[in-house]
Amino acid sequence: MKNNNSESDKYYSLFREFYDAYAGERARIEKCEHLYRGDHWFDVPADDPREPRPVTPIIHSSIENVRADLEDYIPEAVITADSNAYSELAETLTRVIKEDHMNCSYDEEFRKLTHDLLVVGYAVQEIGYDPEALSGMGSAFIRRVDVSGVMFDPLVTDVQDGRAVFKFARRTRGWFRDHYPDKADRLKDDGVFMDVDGDGVLAPRCDKSIMLIECWEREYDAKTGKNSVHMLKLAGGEILESSREAFPNGVYAHGRYPFVITALFPRRGSCLGSGFVDMFETSQRYSDKLDQIVMKNAMLASHNKLLVTGASGFDEEDLRDWSKDVHKGDNLSGVSWFQTAPLPSYLISYIADMRNSIKEESGSNEWSRGMTNYGVTSGTAISALQEMSSKRARMAAKSLHSAFRQAVEQELELERQFALGLRCIKTYLDRSDPEGAKRAEGAAREIMSAEEMPISVRVTVKVQKETGFSAIAHNDTVFRLVETGMITPEVGLELIVFEGKEQAKALMKKAPEESA
Repeated sequence: MKNNNSESDKYYSLFREFYDAYAGERARIEKCEHLYRGDHWFDVPADDPREPRPVTPIIHSSIENVRADLEDYIPEAVITADSNAYSELAETLTRVIKEDHMNCSYDEEFRKLTHDLLVVGYAVQEIGYDPEALSGMGSAFIRRVDVSGVMFDPLVTDVQDGRAVFKFARRTRGWFRDHYPDKADRLKDDGVFMDVDGDGVLAPRCDKSIMLIECWEREYDAKTGKNSVHMLKLAGGEILESSREAFPNGVYAHGRYPFVITALFPRRGSCLGSGFVDMFETSQRYSDKLDQIVMKNAMLASHNKLLVTGASGFDEEDLRDWSKDVHKGDNLSGVSWFQTAPLPSYLISYIADMRNSIKEESGSNEWSRGMTNYGVTSGTAISALQEMSSKRARMAAKSLHSAFRQAVEQELELERQFALGLRCIKTYLDRSDPEGAKRAEGAAREIMSAEEMPISVRVTVKVQKETGFSAIAHNDTVFRLVETGMITPEVGLELIVFEGKEQAKALMKKAPEESA
């Protein structure tokens, strides 16, 4: 694709460099998705189309089991303060961030992230600001980015050190006419990128669309010692828009790429990672191959062959007729049955051991599934066994929580840059706290006037919802502390975990006011 615009040529040249470097990665992602869906034979040519191709989706089952465990680890941001002077500020920020995540449905984004992390090996989150959200008041967001539509600099291991970050997706010409009517007619076909297809099942017509490229570029200013990040959108050889026009000093004040990567099993020399499919692909394929051998042997054994020599004097068609009681021939020694030899008995147990090995190594054993074949019935014992067996899930959850904390730190910066003052006041007004709005406004001004976020404010991560057994054990401990008088009932109410807790606290606070 040729273009006289030297600036767009520069970005397209860099995009092609990244795109060519990611050719193997795109093939790996496609393979991982095939194996996750149970399509284990998609790249194995069939020597005989009649051969069976059995599939026992152990990888899929193991991944979904770990994903189910991760459902109990959906993170929630808590802004804490080291001193009482910033306690009001910390509470304000916590409420603002919670509203952001409800607005962008982060719980659903988290579920998509777990799929990418376990299947592909890494998950990507983008932090941005939507000025149209909340009826035009604006809101920051954290969302999942499809790993097949984003590329990072292949020369670096830290995203922030890269020359650029590219996001790309295909759009129809009609879409470009609606969004960029003054430039849509100048866009050229980009057939060089025709190898981008759908999910391996759908086959979209790429010639009916043009690739929309979003390029994030980070620049360093030696005079000020600061970085600035700019974003451009390109399509069909043209630059559609650039953040340099509206934000000459950088689209985001924090000067970082608004992307956070979580790698499950990090790969040396890359910011990406490997997933469960990469780790257990060989075992899964050998298991399926052994299943194929067993099934072929069973099919042969179910259809024994009759060998008849010419000297026997028997007619083959006559012998095929099982309705006859008498067959005429000359020599019985010329007739014999050919039976398929049975497979060794250890083969079946070997297949079972291989499958169990995948389950055990992936953390998808019977304890993590809640299965107790040894007479364990105590809820506390089951909870302890599940806790010990879910190490893989907890390891993945810690990685996701670390990335979540980094994303929230950027999210706070975006709220501070664009709309924190209004958001703080709105958050308190929604809670019917007239004095809170004034305090929130003061806290917001304190943040807005400071060059950096106050040092005493920190982002910590907690789990939104405890598991059933963990919550019961936790609440039981709190009840005992209240009974012994070590803590007051008011403190106990703050510590226990149950649905409708905030409503119960509001009603308890309202009751004395009404009686007075």
